[in-house]
Amino acid sequence: MEAQSLSVKRAQVEFHNFASLGEPDRAAGIYAEENVRRGALLRKHLDFVGTMSPFLEIGANAGHTSYMLCNEFGGEGFALDISADALRHGISLQDRWGLSRAPVRVAGDALNLPFANNSLRLVCAFQMLSQFMDIESVFLEVKRVLAPGGVFYFAEEPLKRLLTLSLFRAPYLDTMRPWERTLHRNGLLGYLVRDVIGAHQEESFGIRQNHSMYLPDWRRLIEKHFASAEYEIFVRSKGWGETSMRSLAKKIDRYGSDWVPARLLGGTLAAFCKKAGTAGAAAADLDHFERYLRCPDCHSGLTRDAAETLRCAKCGYDAPNEGGVYNVLKLADRKELYPGDRADLIDFSIPGHESKLGQGWYELEGVFGNKYRWMAGSATAELKRVKPGLQMVRIRGHVHEQSFLQGVPATVDVRVNGGPPRRWPIERNGLLILEQPVDDAPAYTVELTAAPKWQSPGDARTFTISVSMIRLVDAAG
Repeated sequence: MEAQSLSVKRAQVEFHNFASLGEPDRAAGIYAEENVRRGALLRKHLDFVGTMSPFLEIGANAGHTSYMLCNEFGGEGFALDISADALRHGISLQDRWGLSRAPVRVAGDALNLPFANNSLRLVCAFQMLSQFMDIESVFLEVKRVLAPGGVFYFAEEPLKRLLTLSLFRAPYLDTMRPWERTLHRNGLLGYLVRDVIGAHQEESFGIRQNHSMYLPDWRRLIEKHFASAEYEIFVRSKGWGETSMRSLAKKIDRYGSDWVPARLLGGTLAAFCKKAGTAGAAAADLDHFERYLRCPDCHSGLTRDAAETLRCAKCGYDAPNEGGVYNVLKLADRKELYPGDRADLIDFSIPGHESKLGQGWYELEGVFGNKYRWMAGSATAELKRVKPGLQMVRIRGHVHEQSFLQGVPATVDVRVNGGPPRRWPIERNGLLILEQPVDDAPAYTVELTAAPKWQSPGDARTFTISVSMIRLVDAAG
């Protein structure tokens, strides 16, 4: 099974831009809360971790936890995420939080880490392993880049629960129906749904979720690749429906621990996993951070020139410093994941996108990462093919809760090149992702028609949905 397809990587880039840059104030609050949790766990296990420089955080998003490692723990290291834009946005956290030190920011792939063998003392990962269909492949990369005696610290990874009917994926709280909120508040929703709260949104974005790991599965994987480990288990305890079951399960557990409750109710796992061998005494040298890196294409060493560009002498690969971030993805992936202003893409955050729009759009709103235009009823856009092969049109937007207060079903019709429309029923407010196959053609006229229409008090405009991106993607993913 492919650990993570290119289509999922594309969705990761889009989602991190959307989530990190679309609501920066809200995101900063979440980042601060995450750092409190992650920092507390690290302090509890500092004796086991030992020296943490140089460190690497993979799946770093805006790099907020890497900033914490630099400023609260005196660490030196790297923040890596597949979204270069999210890492660039993270630079603003220095000013917001009054920080003096920062990590080296690198856009890269967790399945092809651009780091030399045995080069790092600590690798961190939070809420990201479960986004790979083959989690062991990430473990292998982490073990490769860790120095002997180095530690892999991962946390907030979901534990699959036995006591559930697995009927549907749970949305975020603000998009739950009233009866779902009631069950969630009482600790009963988990007995019906699969995965974790919010998995519905990420899955709809195109991010595939792997929530197949029970607690013993995690333990077997850790023991296979690491010499020793320390664990922290956090069992779901929402409302009376889960707290009462957890209490009963602890009585069943031979040691009165959370091992049996975690099997039954799920939750999250944090682990500190130590690689075999003895840690060396060499100090980290981040003034010459390129010495820790390797070329993502040919795996040779990289150098850094006077213009702050990383270069590979063997294959000619280069990665300039772009706004404080080095994009060290494989060249083929970088071209696809960061296409810029391309004829087959309408990203409403890119200046000039309006040249590809037809009739029916209101003025641009929002902030970078989540710029959008409302539709009154119907609107059109023009795309041109730039790649061979089977294609789909991918539409990203948002459905307001007002759409569900009109007494009629919410729908979106998509018509391409005058062909028959496909109707998409919309069940919830929130994020909208539609993907529809298209016939082979040099260009495409995309017509969107949404219903029902509604108006906001004090605004003469008529609204349906808002749209933030329209593009062509490979049908094969």
